[in-house]
Amino acid sequence: MLFSQQIRFKRDGRALQPEAIRSFIREYASDMIPDYQMAAMLMAVFFKGLNPDELWAWTDAMLRSGDVMDFSDIPGAKVDKHSTGGVGDKISIPLAPLVAACGVNVPMISGRGLGHTGGTLDKLESIPGFKTRIGTNEFRAALAANGVAMLGQTENIVPADKRMYSLRDVTGTVESIPLIAASIMSKKLAEGISGLVLDVKVGSGAFMKGVDQARELAGTLVAVGQAGGVRTTAFLTDMDEPLGTMVGNALEIVESVQILRNEGPADTTALTVELGARMLLLGGVVVSHEEGRERILGAIASGAGLDKFRAMIAAQGGNPAVADDLSILPRAARQIGVKASRNGYVTAVDCEKVGIASLLVGGGRRRKEDEIDPAVGVRILARRGTFVSVGDDVAVIEYNSDASLDAASKLLSSAFSIGDEMVPAGPLVIDVIDGAAL
Repeated sequence: MLFSQQIRFKRDGRALQPEAIRSFIREYASDMIPDYQMAAMLMAVFFKGLNPDELWAWTDAMLRSGDVMDFSDIPGAKVDKHSTGGVGDKISIPLAPLVAACGVNVPMISGRGLGHTGGTLDKLESIPGFKTRIGTNEFRAALAANGVAMLGQTENIVPADKRMYSLRDVTGTVESIPLIAASIMSKKLAEGISGLVLDVKVGSGAFMKGVDQARELAGTLVAVGQAGGVRTTAFLTDMDEPLGTMVGNALEIVESVQILRNEGPADTTALTVELGARMLLLGGVVVSHEEGRERILGAIASGAGLDKFRAMIAAQGGNPAVADDLSILPRAARQIGVKASRNGYVTAVDCEKVGIASLLVGGGRRRKEDEIDPAVGVRILARRGTFVSVGDDVAVIEYNSDASLDAASKLLSSAFSIGDEMVPAGPLVIDVIDGAAL
């Protein structure tokens, strides 16, 4: 059947046959279908959606467009975690070595930051010498040796998604739950994992601003994971204020090490423990979430997680002394405080504005090809519920260049809402969707 006819079928709301989906995605990945036709199909999906059978066929076809990793020769379960992205979300960095220290392998393929949200790869590369661009064999060796390895998406992993995502970005079809789910899950399933924990962010700093929309995305992701034979659980977590106190690449490595030393902020530590506990449960090394929580806390207290972090850094060419001497990390030459405009309680901290302020001083990218400064960023001093007096510092910008500093300072100042009544923070974990219950 001609691809143009498939486009018309979806445009008119008809279900596509799984074999037809597999065929046209295979042909698109082989340059047999032009971008303008695939753009039309993406727009049709944007408006008409995909039913569960279509969505699985779409995801599986993208997955099969490239290499699928097989770690069956490495003993033990393989479980990963994925976050939909947020401001100050450095959880993967302490989480992966902690889970590995408890006996579950973590092969993690991560991404880079774009816009106001940061990327795990950029944060890791602020560690002197750390390589995220490693080959499959080197990745396998690191995983076998230490139970944890982190790298970026290679040219051979889900190439259809790489092409399709770029097309979605310029055709207004990014905000489609089926297409988002297929993009995320095709990459995760390519890792050869048996379990997956998803952290779906909700709030001002998240892609999903409302709980209902986030719950729909989480449910869709979990269903796709289950269809692919991967035990999957999704957590809906709060992103109405930055996670932790540091935003910026090297700064977030500092906070990650603090978590591993049991010196981290309460929220980042708590979320690390919750997600880690579920990864251990999916990996079959504990029989309950509560036991998993105890094991993760034990790996923090004993230093086993920090030891795995050192080993991971060394295996990927970095300086493991970072775990013991944070001054090794790049640090901005200058800093400036952002002042409270009045007396009162901080009632809200707009995540997106904080993330953009960090971007403006060089800590993020507006375009994929932009260079970042790993040393710069923002430190949050006053969180929701904190009482401040006029003139107090509510945040600090760490910077190297004056370019855009004024704009960043004004934007960061406007991110803090201050009122007369204390507004308590809501729960960090809003909901949990367990694939076993679907």
